Amino acid sequence: MLSPDGGKNVWMTSLQVGRNTPRQPVLGKLPRMYRADGSPIRALLVDDERALTNLIRMALEYEGWEIDVAHDAEEAVARFRADTPDVVVLDIMLPGTDGFGVLEQLRDGEGYTPILFLTARDSVHDRVIGLTAGGDDYMTKPFSLEELVARLRGLLRRSAYLTPAADETFTVGDLELVCASRAVSRANEPVALTSTEFELLRYLMRHARRAISRQEILERVWNYDFGGRSSIVDLYVSYLRKKIDAGRPPMIHTVRGVGYLLRPAE
Repeated sequence: MLSPDGGKNVWMTSLQVGRNTPRQPVLGKLPRMYRADGSPIRALLVDDERALTNLIRMALEYEGWEIDVAHDAEEAVARFRADTPDVVVLDIMLPGTDGFGVLEQLRDGEGYTPILFLTARDSVHDRVIGLTAGGDDYMTKPFSLEELVARLRGLLRRSAYLTPAADETFTVGDLELVCASRAVSRANEPVALTSTEFELLRYLMRHARRAISRQEILERVWNYDFGGRSSIVDLYVSYLRKKIDAGRPPMIHTVRGVGYLLRPAE
């Protein structure tokens, strides 16, 4: 874990699990990931703690990624627009405009870049605000560098930047999802989804009319088990319901003791 030392802005990595169980480092040991054109992944780190961004930069450079860093909102937006990254790590508590304000500006342009909030705010309320504001994932400080890398790799696997979008279109009832353009609509009304919401909906539509367990969704959509915390699935299904089913006959159903099922509205 990364943890503060004596209340100061000093961070360190833990090399052990429990008391006596040594853990082999995995940073830089996983298969390399590349953009669709074979070039290195580009990441933008936005945090006003320079020691922390230096540490994260070093970890991601072990992955072979190209890293850009910004320490305030204005610099973050400028660097993003100058060279659109493949993924963004964004602190919420920034000087001046906070991370939510930065997110709003980053989402103004075309295309979709996955964004992970990294913040000291750890309440459920803050997590919900961060994710519903358009963030794709949320981690709190202190944190594990290995988990951060794993989550970023998961976001990239779900991103249109890493591999060309498949030429697929799914239609279930009046709900349509077009993979190539990442467009979603219900009853011809556009539905705006985050990257993670899109991939969750795509998986549910690909397996329409079949009950899917939370564990299967974790493994297939997240490619990372979040420590077995299937509650992340429930959280994102609730987001999808608000966007897909709100004010309409429901299509996403809970299957008690199993998970979720998507089918045409009755």
